[in-house]
Amino acid sequence: MAVLIRQLHKHFVGEVSGVDLRKPLTQQEAIDIEAGMDKYAVLVFHGQDITDEQQLAFALNFGEREKSRGGTVTKKEDYRLSSGLNDVSNLGKDGKPLAKDHRTHLFNLGNCLWHSDSSFRPIPAKFSLLSARIVNPKGGNTEFADMRAAYDALDDETKVEIEDMICEHSLMYSRGSLGFLDYSDEEKQMFKPVLQRLVRTHPVHGRKSLYLSSHAGAIRGMSMPEGRLLLRDLTEHATQPEFVYVHKWTVHDLVMWDNRQTVHRVRRYDQSQPRDMRRATVAGTMPTVAQEAAE
Repeated sequence: MAVLIRQLHKHFVGEVSGVDLRKPLTQQEAIDIEAGMDKYAVLVFHGQDITDEQQLAFALNFGEREKSRGGTVTKKEDYRLSSGLNDVSNLGKDGKPLAKDHRTHLFNLGNCLWHSDSSFRPIPAKFSLLSARIVNPKGGNTEFADMRAAYDALDDETKVEIEDMICEHSLMYSRGSLGFLDYSDEEKQMFKPVLQRLVRTHPVHGRKSLYLSSHAGAIRGMSMPEGRLLLRDLTEHATQPEFVYVHKWTVHDLVMWDNRQTVHRVRRYDQSQPRDMRRATVAGTMPTVAQEAAE
């Protein structure tokens, strides 16, 4: 059966049918899905009752798995998942919702801010693939914003102004904006800021997009207040309803997105109820800018 994609939003997002992710993809299916990602930036697959191994195997059609170290304050011995997937649930190792004052829970609240996955890494992520295993009964929608359409809508003067700007990204910026300020020396070193372009060009179709994220906390050559104000203004522009798709999860949905062309956030939900979401992350292949120590 051929891969079929139906556009869900004016600017982006495709709903995919004709694919069973429990089975290995054919070469043509992988080509069609990657082409769909280039075009739509977000793809939605319904009714995919898959295992962690099947989810990871699907992701590996599009590149290497990103190493997870450096993206969490959870100690390795406390990981709930051992399959190589990122745990973006609200669950502890015992399978129960984390306490409201649990350090991991407080850190993970940063996912409610607009962000691009792994922009805090020198080589940021390419694709993310999120599988819904248990859906929270209240809240928990994921919103996506099209950074290509947002860039296109900027005035020419702003496009010229920001073209060559370089930002500093760190998990300490995004979490710090929520008041999470307590880090060990090891974590401070692990979360040291990295450099990313503010404007990215897609390697296939050549469209430019804003590369925004709550992890971005400074712009090279600007004062901290001035840089953060510009980033806030751009984010406000880029996340207007015009550019946003809201995904309301059902069990066994899998949503795949391109971190080079979109930002996303999860909305608040009832933390006393379980929400089991598992993400496979496809690594990027190159930095957006030559890296140096961001002091």
